[in-house]
Amino acid sequence: MNLASQSGDAGGSQLLFANFNQDNTSLAVGTKSGYKFFSLSSVDKLEQIYECTDTEDVCIVERLFSSSLVAIVSLKAPRKLKVCHFKKGTEICNYSYSNTILAVKLNRQRLIVCLEESLYIHNIRDMKVLHTIRETPPNPSGLCALSISNDNCYLAYPGSATIGEVQVFDTVNLRAANMIPAHDSPLAALAFDASGTKLATASEKGTVIRVFSIPEGQKLFEFRRGVKRCVSICSLAFSMEGLYLSASSNTETVHIFKLETQKEKYVPAEEPTTWGGYLGKVLMASTTYLPSQVTEMFTQGRAFATVRLPFCGHKNICALAVIQKIPRLLVAAADGYLYLYNLDPQEGGECTLMKQHRLDGSAEPSNEVLEQGSHDRPLVAQTYSAAVTKGYCEEQGAVGGAGLDDDLNDLRLEEENEQPPLILETD
Repeated sequence: MNLASQSGDAGGSQLLFANFNQDNTSLAVGTKSGYKFFSLSSVDKLEQIYECTDTEDVCIVERLFSSSLVAIVSLKAPRKLKVCHFKKGTEICNYSYSNTILAVKLNRQRLIVCLEESLYIHNIRDMKVLHTIRETPPNPSGLCALSISNDNCYLAYPGSATIGEVQVFDTVNLRAANMIPAHDSPLAALAFDASGTKLATASEKGTVIRVFSIPEGQKLFEFRRGVKRCVSICSLAFSMEGLYLSASSNTETVHIFKLETQKEKYVPAEEPTTWGGYLGKVLMASTTYLPSQVTEMFTQGRAFATVRLPFCGHKNICALAVIQKIPRLLVAAADGYLYLYNLDPQEGGECTLMKQHRLDGSAEPSNEVLEQGSHDRPLVAQTYSAAVTKGYCEEQGAVGGAGLDDDLNDLRLEEENEQPPLILETD
């Protein structure tokens, strides 16, 4: 998430950007002095993988899985994208666009560059511009989402600036796949699951989270985040297996929803023994003839688990990951900290803060809250191998320079943490 628009330095933090990679195994941080990568393999220690101080004011830094390919944008040149091989510290190529780059998304097949009113789709193997989506509705926040799946390689972006329409685009076949009328209010957040078959959406009101099937656009789930107040949703994130969905906002609460159907969570109902239980049964039975707005209130899912953050009002981005065989919620925030919470996959409820780490790399003691024990419920982790990328492009609207031959030849497909060699185009 780009944090550069946050007014002032939150707590003196130098943080401008923070984002998790595609399988939540590392964290990228952009600062006023450069960028860093941290490994997310441990709760007790935040291990720094790499630090670059050659580029100042890094407002976007996106790493491709666990590879050495990184895409960088600086506030000093906000229309210029640099693609680098960070392990060698070399620039592979760079591209200039007609307007400020608001977001960059990567997967093993495509690199997406989002401007306020256009989207550029690059082939990640040679960085050629395959397609440009022009004259999109104004999108000043650069809201878009790219599926990480090779089989369902979809791009989602706002289809309107006034209502919550989602445009779904097939980036392999380069054609529109669907338009989903997701919300009445403009969109605030989008997220695909790892399989690319589900899309979570939230509007600027922030009270309801919806999940749709992709590419069909059928509504699968609807969750209520709250009713008392409208909030700004900061991020949505699925767990890698697609069972949980987290939603963070500008409030102190992060909600975690469980994606299970009514049939899956059906329990034979007992006859109510209290007045409150009887009233609840009557109300649920009455949803067949109550107004639709009221009926929705009764049928919307509630949070399976929640997190109480030690702050309110800071921009943040969340992720659900399995670390040391335990499901965790991770929150990187504009206050300069990474917070790690335990999620109980059976009981849910209030999540336990296990650790917090400074994102500036300082040795200042991190906050250890509870010992691991009854809060740790092991969950089998799903792993996703790393992959792909680079090249040269000169296309209408995006102008780039040739890559370095040595860097292209150094990338090997058979190595898990590298990308395959790419074709260098010179026309």
